[in-house]
Amino acid sequence: MGFYYIFIISEFQIFFKLWYIKRMEYIFLIIVLILSIIIHEVAHGSVAYYLGDPTAKYAGRLTLNPLKHLDPIGSVLVPLFLIIMSRITGGGIIFGWAKPVPINPGNFRDQKYGSMKVALAGPASNLTIALFFGLILRFFPGLYAVPGLIVMFSYVVYINILLAIFNLLPVPPLDGSHILFALLPPSARNVKIFLSQFGLFILLFIIFFAFSYVINIINFIFSLITGFPLF
Repeated sequence: MGFYYIFIISEFQIFFKLWYIKRMEYIFLIIVLILSIIIHEVAHGSVAYYLGDPTAKYAGRLTLNPLKHLDPIGSVLVPLFLIIMSRITGGGIIFGWAKPVPINPGNFRDQKYGSMKVALAGPASNLTIALFFGLILRFFPGLYAVPGLIVMFSYVVYINILLAIFNLLPVPPLDGSHILFALLPPSARNVKIFLSQFGLFILLFIIFFAFSYVINIINFIFSLITGFPLF
């Protein structure tokens, strides 16, 4: 009877520990996602300011203070809900958003490519973060003595690659659409009109029916940077 009691206590302790780890994992994922989105938005505003547009600066958005950027739904509730659902269902798409940084393209010194440069800044900031932590994983094997740290860095790399690649899709309202529109010749005006009108529907189709292809690209880039697959 005593051994059975000890077994029950031990099982409870293991269950509690696993529950605590998973709970902390959710919190860490949300924090990484929020900070990565904030850096993404600050990068947009900073490049816009460099190009002559002070709109984001005057709005107080050139700061890493989360309170200036957080959208209660897009930065907290949606990511939390999707993370929980992904754990329940065994997989899924996790995304979020912050309040867009206000920008006035009319102030840009570079009127031709200014919007493209600002659009590129966000994904570039995420790829920079992914490269920083990914190369640490690749070239500092001593970190493997701390498995928890490897997992944390891997999440940082993966989430930032995901944000970069997803935002580079050439579909409004994503950054990739501004890059595409800046490169399209005047004769392709109808393409811009079509994407502007139906971009949201195209984006939803990609998310629900073709996102596996995006994931494959993300997984490939993750392996390319870190030297090992995440999954």
